[in-house]
Amino acid sequence: MWHQILPNAWENILSQIRSFEYSQKNAVLLPVAALGVGGILLCCLRSRHKVKTLEMGDGWWGSGERPLKGKEDESIRPFKIETSDREIEDLHRRLEQARYAEPLEGAAFDYGFNSNYLQRVVAYWRNEFDWHKQVEVLNKYPHFRTTIEGIDIHFIHVKPSYVPHGRAVQPLLMVHGWPGSFYEFYKIIPLLTEPARYGLNDGDVVFEVICPSIPGYGFSEAPHQKGFDTIATARIFHKLMNRLGFKQYYVQGGDWGSRVTTNMSQMLPQSVKGLHLNLVFRGSPSLRKILAVMIGAYVPWLVGFTREDAQLMYPFMQKSIYTILQESGYLHIQATKPDTAGCGLNDSPVGLAAYILEKFSTWTDKSFLHKTDGGLESKYTLDELLTNVMIYWVTGSIVSSMRYYKENFSKDPTLAVDRIGVHVPTGIAAFPHEILHTPRVWVKEVFSNIVTFSYMPRGGHFAAFEEPRLLAEHIIQFVRKVEKL
Repeated sequence: MWHQILPNAWENILSQIRSFEYSQKNAVLLPVAALGVGGILLCCLRSRHKVKTLEMGDGWWGSGERPLKGKEDESIRPFKIETSDREIEDLHRRLEQARYAEPLEGAAFDYGFNSNYLQRVVAYWRNEFDWHKQVEVLNKYPHFRTTIEGIDIHFIHVKPSYVPHGRAVQPLLMVHGWPGSFYEFYKIIPLLTEPARYGLNDGDVVFEVICPSIPGYGFSEAPHQKGFDTIATARIFHKLMNRLGFKQYYVQGGDWGSRVTTNMSQMLPQSVKGLHLNLVFRGSPSLRKILAVMIGAYVPWLVGFTREDAQLMYPFMQKSIYTILQESGYLHIQATKPDTAGCGLNDSPVGLAAYILEKFSTWTDKSFLHKTDGGLESKYTLDELLTNVMIYWVTGSIVSSMRYYKENFSKDPTLAVDRIGVHVPTGIAAFPHEILHTPRVWVKEVFSNIVTFSYMPRGGHFAAFEEPRLLAEHIIQFVRKVEKL
């Protein structure tokens, strides 16, 4: 409506001004006219910039139809990860019966997971990896489950062991992605809950950390109904935080966690004190962006790209079609027919490991494509990598985790973000080896309240898993700034 009111207002005011001579009386009317125009402009701007929010809605993801009567059990139940000799024996039998294909001569990871190196990983898994010990590691933090919208939600909740006098503890929800899990955050949690102990600060910013498993991942029950996307996840996680007694909190995410926490910020901005991301989705493609990429290869400043943006985008972007095809085959499968490939992975631990660990190679550093071991052990230990694989294996959650792509890509996943925008204080850590880099000028089109945007010195897609200290420092810096605002 403002675009109709404004021209009429200008026309009326200007006609009044023209009808008077420049007398003392008319000189008094000019500022009055200006004030009138200013008032109309202010009202229009307020109306135009009114913060839109994502509709929260409601959902039911349990088996069958939603019960007509009875309140949902809102209790929070302690949970413990357990294993058995039978479970391990079954795993070992399957590992021993694996069949391998010979890799091509000279092939590293450019055809996928190198099967020679895969045999080494499987040998370690069968003969040296101690799942009993890793279960103890997983249980070192308190685990819980609670029922929300008909399904059981798993999460860990870690509180600081010591809080300096007069300091407020900041609740922080951290959300993983695929093919990760809540375990990605095990190295960063102590840095956030006890930062002074690790020399990160003097205790002025201390967190209690909540890490849920996305429904269908790990120990969170899989949705039984179609349509479970990041918006439904965002709503469930808001309900989780409210059930834990938090009215305001910080949220952090990468990969799918980025989309979920962004949706949370759009859904209940009054509850999200700040949003921190280590991945920003590029948003809907457009001719303008395509032209910007083409022009930016030669004169990046002309399209608003910073020097760092240009370094991260080129020459990678100049061969991006090939690179995107090379790294996104899994996405096309999971966004269309996830159950077909998923059934095979759910039956074969060796296939599951190859499928998951290949992502921890090239998504950590694109150059690892040319290493026969995928560079995996240069950033992670086999115990760490196989523990993440085991979370998928023992819960049988690979199929339901893959379905998450179909549910989100059945409609434009960027539409809600682009249309509504994000207005809560936002911190962004851009890691140099992320799969795709989003230039700051594009980020600002969606995120209107960027408190800090940093180009990180090293690290890739699995930031909390690979570079926990760097990410922790950035989160603390961001929250410190927000608290001072």
